[in-house]
Amino acid sequence: MRVELHSVARRNLIAMSLDAHNSYFTLFQLPQHLNLDVAALEKQFYALSRRLHPDRFAAKPASEQEAALTASSHLNDAYRTLKDPILRTQYLLKLEGVELEEQSKTATEAARASGTEKKQVVPRELLEEVFELNMQLQEMRAANQMGEDEPELRRDLMTAKDAFDVKMVETQAELEGLWSAWDAGVDSADEAAKARDKEAMVELLNKRSYLRNLVRDVNEALGL
Repeated sequence: MRVELHSVARRNLIAMSLDAHNSYFTLFQLPQHLNLDVAALEKQFYALSRRLHPDRFAAKPASEQEAALTASSHLNDAYRTLKDPILRTQYLLKLEGVELEEQSKTATEAARASGTEKKQVVPRELLEEVFELNMQLQEMRAANQMGEDEPELRRDLMTAKDAFDVKMVETQAELEGLWSAWDAGVDSADEAAKARDKEAMVELLNKRSYLRNLVRDVNEALGL
């Protein structure tokens, strides 16, 4: 009887994992919160993984073995997504019907078709700094090609990089505040608050992505 109950539990887990209507949060029986107990998540992940271990399905039909492997892969994807706070946020927003600019399939395909890089919208508060930075990057790239040293320009770019690093830290802090606000909205079923928080998170995630790209461009120009 005990073996049979375990077998039923494994089949239920496979069915739940393969059900396209179930979110990653549902798979781990979690509320759609952005602040999660990662240690508890990890513990639950390993417990579920043991149920889907190939050895438990060695004597089962090939179709059931394949289903278990697919369910295990889905479980791994769910765990990797939920344990990372940024991926978790992006995933939750996708569940809410929001596709970030950097993840847009349409934008990706358009860029691939034209042979150009996918462009992001410049955050309004960074417009002036980005314009100046792009001019400096062009000068540095030209100097690099000519084999010339531009110490003053290098110092300016390092200063800009430091400023963007600070903005990254500030953006992360703002995001963390919104995670708590979102969770409170979920618990109180405050749809208006959730809508505000969702809009703010989209803006901050796009800003974070843009800042990361700026830092990357500066590092490349400086050979860091």
